[in-house]
Amino acid sequence: MARDHSLTARDLRKRYGDLDALNGFDLDVEAGTIHGLLGPNGAGKSTAVRALTTLIDLDSGTATVAGHDVRTEPHAVRRSIGLVGQHAAVDEILGGRQNLVMFGRLFGLGKAAARARAAELLASFDLTEAADRPVSTYSGGMRRRLDIAAGLILAPAVLFLDEPTTGLDPRARNDVWNTVRGIAARGTTVLLTTQYLDEADQMADRISVMNHGRVIASDTPNALKRQLGGDRVVVTLPRAEPLGSAAERLGAAVGGTALVDAETHTLTFEVGDGVVGLAEIVRALDATGIGPEDLLLRRPTLDEVFLTLTDATSSGTAPAADKEVARR
Repeated sequence: MARDHSLTARDLRKRYGDLDALNGFDLDVEAGTIHGLLGPNGAGKSTAVRALTTLIDLDSGTATVAGHDVRTEPHAVRRSIGLVGQHAAVDEILGGRQNLVMFGRLFGLGKAAARARAAELLASFDLTEAADRPVSTYSGGMRRRLDIAAGLILAPAVLFLDEPTTGLDPRARNDVWNTVRGIAARGTTVLLTTQYLDEADQMADRISVMNHGRVIASDTPNALKRQLGGDRVVVTLPRAEPLGSAAERLGAAVGGTALVDAETHTLTFEVGDGVVGLAEIVRALDATGIGPEDLLLRRPTLDEVFLTLTDATSSGTAPAADKEVARR
């Protein structure tokens, strides 16, 4: 079943002097999903987020967030969103509870409502035991969770997260990932910008890749990886095994051609489905009597997708298919 869109943008443009920070930016984000926005430095990610959260005015284009027009209904947009920036917004002198109550009061909640919402968020983010300690005593992961909780004080329909795990250790990053997944599972739409491609791969339901102020590709992580071709099975052979002969025999058995690497003494087969292809090659090895030293199933990574797409658009050779994918 198709979901409604919590966020749409069409042909957004923003120019600073000679720089087109946004140059025909299009985006669709489905309700209740985590959507990753990736791009190299200077691609326009921050400008896009600032425009969608009404922090800057657009030169042209249309965008709606939670059903409200960004250009004509900015106050309604602000009441419907949460924004968690890269740098901490909480007061380190105050405790976690005091911070959340303060944010609630600033956003117009009454005293009792602010305290009740703070208690609810502290429990949801596993911060109740530390609620009355100064934030200066919190770990990096705890501070980040408190920051995200502050962004949810008004139970927004859409949460914007900018680089949520920058500077955190692996354990703290994993805690934040689980927190964000829980937010989306409860129905909040999340737009995530991150420099960590593994983070987007782990968390995002869909990913949009930006370059030069526009989206150049948008799809699920797995679908983006498939654009680079199929999975690969790498067969490492003993040095005593003649590489050329093995390539011919295995190639004939599986109906494919191997990429031969004499330096590493490996044969690489591109396969449509990695699990099926690996099983076929195992059977072929058994049938031909070739004993490998190692077998590796290798899938395209999001890093490779990112580099391929951004390098192509930077050199002006982006495939036409990318333009179509960006509008899906």
